[in-house]
Amino acid sequence: MVFNFKVFKKCSPNGKITVYLGKRDFVDHVNGVEPIDGVVLLDPEYTNGRKIFGQVVCTFRYGREEDEVMGLNFQKDLFFANEQIYPPTKTDENLSKLQERLVKKLGANAFPFTFQLPTSAPGSVTLQPGPDDGGQPCGVSYYVKIFAGENNTDTSHKRSTVALGIRKIQFAPSKMGRQPCTVVRKDFMLSPGELELEVTLDKQLYHHDEKIAVNLCVRNHSNKVVKKIKAMVQQGVDISVFQNGQFRATVAEIETAEGCPIQPGSSLQKVIYLKPTLSSNKDRRGIALDGQLKHESTNLASTSLLPSHDSDAFGIIVSYTIKVKLYLGALSGELAAELPFVLMHPKPDGKTVCRADSTADVETFRQESIAIPE
Repeated sequence: MVFNFKVFKKCSPNGKITVYLGKRDFVDHVNGVEPIDGVVLLDPEYTNGRKIFGQVVCTFRYGREEDEVMGLNFQKDLFFANEQIYPPTKTDENLSKLQERLVKKLGANAFPFTFQLPTSAPGSVTLQPGPDDGGQPCGVSYYVKIFAGENNTDTSHKRSTVALGIRKIQFAPSKMGRQPCTVVRKDFMLSPGELELEVTLDKQLYHHDEKIAVNLCVRNHSNKVVKKIKAMVQQGVDISVFQNGQFRATVAEIETAEGCPIQPGSSLQKVIYLKPTLSSNKDRRGIALDGQLKHESTNLASTSLLPSHDSDAFGIIVSYTIKVKLYLGALSGELAAELPFVLMHPKPDGKTVCRADSTADVETFRQESIAIPE
């Protein structure tokens, strides 16, 4: 019996090294990351006396390339795996089903490799560049590098190197948390009574392109007048290499005077719908996006889920909050309430869909159907 498997295949420029991967998205389950498993096919004449090494490189760019002057560098490269593939150093390695079938199909010159990312490895995130920005965008990206050299620290030659862009991603958890709800109050120095704002979301976890229902309840026990209401979705970005590298951006907002003014002694119950999308933030520089592969559309970055014991996270951490403001006029100020929520993709059914070419690749990396005997 013969089955067709979809795999990604890429050759080195000299045609002597060919790498096969079954997928390019590797899921972080918070308590562990899917292993990066593949197969390297080598030209037997080329490997005579040579060694082949494999690495998983995480590139963290936190500044623009055009600002790099006088030796200043705004990029860190982290090596999360660095192993010798040929001659093989492991003989009892547990192979995946795809590796077993590829080795059987490709013959004696095919050598499997498996790399494991730590749970502390940052997720793939890109900061949206401005319309006039050039060079590589800021963010975290990954690639698998297979090369020939004398040792694993040897400077590789481009003709004998394969670089394959991959992503470390997360999907929404199966269990939802508690329903978000908060109540804030404001009293006034020279006026009796207080103004109360209650904000509730119908759930904690939302998927991308899903409307968020914000339930408001305003109770005005003061002698002030609420003139208008503003609700917004704010994206929080924390860049770990900077002490003050936290900033927020509003990715969806609605300002309304419907139901206003809210007079003293009266109340208002209202539902406001917000939908954060990338299409409404196309020109916003610095918005965090999910790690992007070439020729592929992306979306706003998903919430970063971290292990409970990870107090010193690295990379770019993304979070979301709903913020609601009541405006009382220039003299009376405003009242604001915030609620955190989670924005992610649902876990897909079946196998993860393979992606197209990556910006980290040095040549075309294509998906092929390969007939592999059972």
